[in-house]
Amino acid sequence: MATNQRVVSNKTVTLSPTELKNKFPSSKQIINTVNKARLTIENILNGRDKRLLVIVGPCSIHDPEAALQYARQLKTIDNPNIFIVMRTYFEKPRTSVGWSGLISDPDINGTCNVARGLEIARQLLIDINGMGIPCATEMLSMLTPQYIDDLISFVAIGARTVESQPHRELASGLSMPVGFKNNSEGKILPAVNAILSASEPKTFIGCNNDGHISEVNTSGNLNCCVILRGSYTNGPNYEHKYIEECADLQQARGQTLRAVIDASHGNSNKSAQQQILVIRNIIQNKHEFCGGIMIESFLEPGNQKTPIIFGKSITDECIGWEETKNILYSI
Repeated sequence: MATNQRVVSNKTVTLSPTELKNKFPSSKQIINTVNKARLTIENILNGRDKRLLVIVGPCSIHDPEAALQYARQLKTIDNPNIFIVMRTYFEKPRTSVGWSGLISDPDINGTCNVARGLEIARQLLIDINGMGIPCATEMLSMLTPQYIDDLISFVAIGARTVESQPHRELASGLSMPVGFKNNSEGKILPAVNAILSASEPKTFIGCNNDGHISEVNTSGNLNCCVILRGSYTNGPNYEHKYIEECADLQQARGQTLRAVIDASHGNSNKSAQQQILVIRNIIQNKHEFCGGIMIESFLEPGNQKTPIIFGKSITDECIGWEETKNILYSI
């Protein structure tokens, strides 16, 4: 045969997006939480709301109970200077190999029960939003959004996919603000170009709520920003000179949304201790074009290769809860 020579299996996901949403429906309270959070984030990034957007939480979700415990802790934070959104990352882009995330492999053993992963992810988002805590995630798969988009208030497009045309098309149709990260080399211009691309109407092949391949037509997304995340090869870019560069590039193209700074990844070289220093620097020397900060944080500090310790990351190093709490109250 000329096709599918390397495809081992091609299983049908048993639930369409509509069926999953009907099985795990959101309430009026949750819809209100999501819509209100999206508007608040837009206002912060536009400079109309003077609070700092803080997107904080685990590098990736691997244990729903630990994630819920973290959300309960986050709920106790009361600081009028910040607006908190929890990281709920279910898909993991990889430079080479590694665990691909809760949706693709919820049992973390290579069985890759995607249908189960989608159900766990949606239920968790319902539970967290039900506490009044809005959620942020990274969109990697082009089909995942149809299953969980109504429960997400902010989306990040990663450094590896910022120059991907399909992800720019995806962003053009999303209902929430989207942040494009600088690329893997630390260059900001690809993210600025992605914002320009995503702001325009697009037509592409996608998936509708019934799970059918469809022609998708979008109106464009005017609520996109740059996320400065540094580079592992060329170093961090959270200092003022890089924020100025970002502002100049954006303003030259008529873009007004302020940047979000990712304190992890290339800005801290994935070191939790270095991340703390980066965060303190950003807070103490806040630039007017900085609208938000992203923090990788979990119940326990550091990381582990396998899920043995409750509340400890199995991907990148995270700041522990006690340090996170101190940081959130210091802003």
